[in-house]
Amino acid sequence: MSDGDQQDVRIKTALGVLYGHAASASRRVADLVMPPQCLLTGEPVGNHGDLSANVWQQLHFIAAPMCSACGLPWEAQVAGQDLCAACIAGEEHPGAIVFDKGLDHVRCALRYDDLSAQLALRLKYADRLDMAGGLSRLIVQAGRDVLTDGALVVPVPLHRTRLISRRYNQAGVLASAISKACGLDLCLDLLHRQRATPRQQGLSAKGRERNVRGAFRVTPRHRDLVKGAHVVLIDDVLTTGSTLKACARVLKRAGAERVDALVLARVVPEGIGAI
Repeated sequence: MSDGDQQDVRIKTALGVLYGHAASASRRVADLVMPPQCLLTGEPVGNHGDLSANVWQQLHFIAAPMCSACGLPWEAQVAGQDLCAACIAGEEHPGAIVFDKGLDHVRCALRYDDLSAQLALRLKYADRLDMAGGLSRLIVQAGRDVLTDGALVVPVPLHRTRLISRRYNQAGVLASAISKACGLDLCLDLLHRQRATPRQQGLSAKGRERNVRGAFRVTPRHRDLVKGAHVVLIDDVLTTGSTLKACARVLKRAGAERVDALVLARVVPEGIGAI
């Protein structure tokens, strides 16, 4: 290495150290002006985006034992068995959300209940974009096995009319935070919601499937990006999985090699899971 190159390295190292000190100092000043508070209760916490110990203890995290494909939690692990009945049966099973022409894996951070619903709804409807960093950390922790090198992070899209009325896509906000945290590529508009669908609330599982059938397509300018890709879909809540399945089918038809899904909270049928 020449003397000039060595000097360049020293200068870059010094600038990096100075930048680190400046960033640390700015964070300390920001914490003094606006101390970190729990996302739900407003209690003091150590870092912005954290949850208080009280809230943390009340959340129901989804963790092993669970189905290795769809992530459905089990009460106990059966020796030699890592798939649930729906995943073994495949697409013909009414409860299947993982199958060859659709999703490959699903991971969720939390069981959907009154408490986790508050997290999802505040992000979705109450302009609490400041929650994205903390919630994305929960999702990343749950989905480390699918957030592999080379994965492409993609949010479930909103139709333009709903996006205009809401002003942002909560799945897009989470996807941006997740891609940044993991150093993965992000494509916010890989999927396009071409048809405005009625809200899913109150619909049966079959009704939800019909509601989103034909609602999504790959954005034409991104077709080459999909071919052979490992796509990780991001959404806030999984109820029956109909929306995620519809997105995955479109991606697989467009040539995606693998499609996984990461979700903040999941509805788990009563009596399932030690969570």
